[in-house]
Amino acid sequence: MNKGAAGTAGGIAAAVPAALFVAAAGTALHRQDVLLAGVGLPWGAMAALLLLGSVQLWLGAAFRSALPTAACGILCYALTGWWSTLETGKRLIIADTAGNLWIFGMAVVTVGMLAWCRRYRPPRD
Repeated sequence: MNKGAAGTAGGIAAAVPAALFVAAAGTALHRQDVLLAGVGLPWGAMAALLLLGSVQLWLGAAFRSALPTAACGILCYALTGWWSTLETGKRLIIADTAGNLWIFGMAVVTVGMLAWCRRYRPPRD
């Protein structure tokens, strides 16, 4: 196995627990809001997206590849998507402003981090 393949496998192995952590922590955090002039601002959803972007950036920089970033985003999105489709009473993410920001913001953050992490590719000889 060459060094690049070993790094990719290690990156994906690191992305799995990272995605599990971000999905759980972000889902717990996304419902937090603050009232400002009578309007609820979903700071928890924004903080959860910042957490996701930070972890994806770390994965991309640590493994010099966008593949762990993509794996983290896809797994995190799949988990939270599943949690948002559970039956009523068991659903962890509901379709309100905070829930929509968390679910759909993940796709935006992941695409942005993939574009950013392209810069970590090793130079071609």
